[in-house]
Amino acid sequence: MGVVSAAQAIQMAKDAGVDLVEVSPMERPPVCRIMDYGKYRYQQAKKTKDAKKKQTVIHVKEVKLRPKTEEHDIQYKTENIKRFLAEGNRVKVTIQFRGREIAHPTMANRVVDKVMERIEGLGLVDQRPKMEGRRMIFILRPAAASKP
Repeated sequence: MGVVSAAQAIQMAKDAGVDLVEVSPMERPPVCRIMDYGKYRYQQAKKTKDAKKKQTVIHVKEVKLRPKTEEHDIQYKTENIKRFLAEGNRVKVTIQFRGREIAHPTMANRVVDKVMERIEGLGLVDQRPKMEGRRMIFILRPAAASKP
């Protein structure tokens, strides 16, 4: 429309039966737009609602093991890990040391190797195994999510 006086712009908006909305007040002259503001707000709310609906939330599930965990228990826990990875969640695997177990980190490495062997192809290591106090922690992510 070009540069128009404020009174003329208000009259044009009234004639059209819509609102005069100030888009950029800091400009000289201020930039205004003739539109239905209620409809505009409704469309913006709808867009944000749709965007919220489409987003996926990734949870970090935790599985706890010990260096002396038996074979069947490791098998059971790896089934849970597979299920968590299939759901698209990350998995934090914690190996808790008690007492003198801390002196034998190779036992924990064997447990890590067994877990990694069983989840081959389903998950990838997001964070390598590292010691934090009396715990060895590593994080797995779904293999499908790693593809660019």
